[in-house]
Amino acid sequence: MPDGGYADIYSPRKVLDDPSFRVLRSGEAPAPDANIAAFYNPNHEIHLVEKPRPTPGPGQVLVHVRSTGICGSDVHFWKHGRVGDSMVVTDECGSGHESAGEVIEIGEGVTQWKVGDRVAIEAGVPCSKPACDYCRVGKYNACPDVVFFSTPPFHGTLTRYHLHPAEWLHRLPDSLSFEEGSLCEPLAVALAGIERAGLRLGDPTLICGAGPIGLVSLLSARAAGAEPIVITDLFQSRLDFAKKLVPGVRTVLIEPGLTPKDAAQKIKVAADGPVKVAIECSGVESSVHTAVHAAQFGGKVFIIGVGKNEQVFPFMHLSANEIDVSFQYRYANQYPKAIRLIAGGLINVKPLVTHRFKLEEAVSAFHVAADPSQGAIKVQIQD
Repeated sequence: MPDGGYADIYSPRKVLDDPSFRVLRSGEAPAPDANIAAFYNPNHEIHLVEKPRPTPGPGQVLVHVRSTGICGSDVHFWKHGRVGDSMVVTDECGSGHESAGEVIEIGEGVTQWKVGDRVAIEAGVPCSKPACDYCRVGKYNACPDVVFFSTPPFHGTLTRYHLHPAEWLHRLPDSLSFEEGSLCEPLAVALAGIERAGLRLGDPTLICGAGPIGLVSLLSARAAGAEPIVITDLFQSRLDFAKKLVPGVRTVLIEPGLTPKDAAQKIKVAADGPVKVAIECSGVESSVHTAVHAAQFGGKVFIIGVGKNEQVFPFMHLSANEIDVSFQYRYANQYPKAIRLIAGGLINVKPLVTHRFKLEEAVSAFHVAADPSQGAIKVQIQD
């Protein structure tokens, strides 16, 4: 865990060692005014907890979290206990990082916010110190001392009351709901990908995977002027959803047993040729191979998806076709853009929400989000 600064202020031990912290029994109803949250642990359990209601200090704001989306990484931490070697669940850990809410208390020195303001919460809080090269040049997603809420060991924003640095909140226009505010987080991921992939007007584009990130990438690629756009998935229901979301998208079902080269051929037929940009949103090795074989000479494969630690890529095909492969780690400087795009009507994220639960029902919400048979795209928890 990073030392000093925000890491000390938001130390998970302050919550876990507080006498008021306790795990609720299955079926136990929390007190009406309790600061409840959804936590996972190394035993792969998901449950509600009661934890202390924080008091804002200098530069801090207390937010009543009104809407939080469940991310695939939340489910992954619950089910598998880790993402890579550096993000490992070792104790009780609070979930959630896609949140928006209402300011209910402000700390000393906070002048830009007042009680009642509606905000989106940017969950990654870097050190912001001048000595940090990455923070200084605006690539704060690479800050080694970042506190990213819900990434172990730091507790997440899926809670009733969340304490946050004032400078890492973003004002929501009156036209945006809390739900839309929470969806700015996955949209920020997609927007960072579109920006780093260098997608331009008229670029033939492939999106691999029609899950939540694939679908917000689809919305973003359409807003950026990509044409044609092809999206793939293993499930026809998700492709049907993508077609309703963006009627002009061309869909390709990846059947069991289809080789990456055969899948790429289907994509090239759908796209009337190879694609210039492929945005890979699943992290699955075979899907990366498919993207590579679907790309044109000089094209780009941009990988947003999270997959296994070590993978094999078709090295010589990439080399002989000058195909660039790039990756993404979270995002930086995307929240204001996401809010503008939603408020301006260029991107409509509202159809992505398929299921809604009360905060007290968060455990049930996680089970729905983790079960593909439920057909969930984005599960929202509201308070």
